[in-house]
Amino acid sequence: MNKHQKTVVFAMSIGIFLCMLDTTIMNIALPAIQSGLNVSLDNLSWALNIYTIVFAVFTIPFGRFADLYGRNKIYVLGLIVFGIGSIISGLSGNAAFLILGRGIQSVGASVVFPASMTIGISQASVEKRTQAILILGVTQGLAAALGPTIGGIVTQYLGWRWVFLVNVPILLIALILCLTELDFQGEKKVNAKLDLSGSMMSMLFLFALTLALIKGRDWGWHSLSITGLFVISILSFVVFIYHEHKTDSPMINMKLFRYRQFNGSSLTAILSQLFLVAVMVIMPTFLTRIQNETELTAAMLVTPISFMTFVCAPIVGLLVHKLGAKFTIFIGFLAMALACYSFYHLDVSRNYWQLILTCMLLGIGYGIIVGPITVLAASDFQGELLTASQSVIGVLKQLGSVLAVAIFVSGLTGNIGQAKLASVQYAKKQIETLDVSETDRQAAINKAVDSIDQERSESNKPAISQAKERSMITAAYHQVLAQKHINERELADPEKKAMTASVTQSVKQRVNQINDDVKYKSTLIQNKTKANMKEAFLSLYGWAFPFALASCFIAFLFKGKARGFVHEKRRRHSGNYQ
Repeated sequence: MNKHQKTVVFAMSIGIFLCMLDTTIMNIALPAIQSGLNVSLDNLSWALNIYTIVFAVFTIPFGRFADLYGRNKIYVLGLIVFGIGSIISGLSGNAAFLILGRGIQSVGASVVFPASMTIGISQASVEKRTQAILILGVTQGLAAALGPTIGGIVTQYLGWRWVFLVNVPILLIALILCLTELDFQGEKKVNAKLDLSGSMMSMLFLFALTLALIKGRDWGWHSLSITGLFVISILSFVVFIYHEHKTDSPMINMKLFRYRQFNGSSLTAILSQLFLVAVMVIMPTFLTRIQNETELTAAMLVTPISFMTFVCAPIVGLLVHKLGAKFTIFIGFLAMALACYSFYHLDVSRNYWQLILTCMLLGIGYGIIVGPITVLAASDFQGELLTASQSVIGVLKQLGSVLAVAIFVSGLTGNIGQAKLASVQYAKKQIETLDVSETDRQAAINKAVDSIDQERSESNKPAISQAKERSMITAAYHQVLAQKHINERELADPEKKAMTASVTQSVKQRVNQINDDVKYKSTLIQNKTKANMKEAFLSLYGWAFPFALASCFIAFLFKGKARGFVHEKRRRHSGNYQ
């Protein structure tokens, strides 16, 4: 590529980076935003949900819109809209404005993403565009993986508002490059009508599907609302496919799905994103809730994923050249499967080396996949097919992320409920063995249940306070007097002191024994609860392992050699290539 082409690809990479970064950067800042805006987490979650839903719904229609009216102009417009949304989000004073800002951001992102991919890839001829595709593809994966890390650093040192405002100066750089390098007058446009019916059906399908996946856990997977959304998504999808086959100007050219390599790329895009996001969402939460690490530390501990993605993705083209796409994708999924297995058996009792190495393994697997898959999905498509391929792959990656959240967060919620129930049963069994009154035993059970439910450690205060100890001494002293039928007034001072000392010593011994027993039981309960909670998190990866392993066989949908990397002419127009 010449200097002009490299500059354009760099400008497109900025847009892609910001679009994909904002799918994950906000997650780590949620506690700070919740505190800053004084809103419930349920309301705040819509600031996350709306970005995902809008991005998924509008990416394909806006990609087609850019084909019809000029990709360069539409791309610049998308950058401006994204910037406006970022400013509104960063300056918002309540949840409503934050959600509005995120929605506007996502509208901009759904314009920027498909247009940037198509513009960047189109900078070089079919025979020479592999480098551009690799850069753009790596940028996608790296941005999504870096989101929690960048979010943690920015939130820690600049405040949560800069999670959004940091986009603005970066966008200005992209705008300046676009205005100086892109051709806005002579750019090619597709001479066709906008498929409004297809657009509406695709948007209805994606809206219903993503909303159902996002809210299934909260509304109930068997609820009428979620069932209705799934029914709507299925019906609208069937109507959409039928319509696209019949119309003269389809929004998505169905010829895409005649190519086996594109179908393999689509499945790979969904599943690789699913297994990546499953770690990027769950693992920081595990580190903060179970290991009591700060958000920044948690983000830094999963940074090896991003680092290895950055290292592996650019050089994996050589691996594809030597060994072929089939073997490369197989190795990538195998590495991700082994990472899931290692996460399942994660031991963080001593140090975090296993976690760091496992994150590196996941990053290697994802990096091996994310670079080639963008090239393989683009194949040697041009024009409408190229735009459609990138729009579809972009949406499928979003669906992979949504699926990861729906599956793993729902699974985690169920697991945590079971873990708390098992911990409460264990706590009751341990407390029942304490040699204390029924009232004190019930109070200890209530305290343990509350600590387990609120996920907090019990205080180190002794079970029997000094005030209660004095009360017990007084009660025991009067009990001794009553048992011996002694009137306290008849006792001489030395006798009274001796009896008081004897009773005090006896009570103190009992109090110490009770406090030691309670402390020991409390330690057992806390350790058991932590083990149960750890199992609740990590068992998810045990379930994911066989599915990740099975994903390796998607590689057999690809040709033995890297068809997208070796520059040969396809028999596209004959329709014989599969």
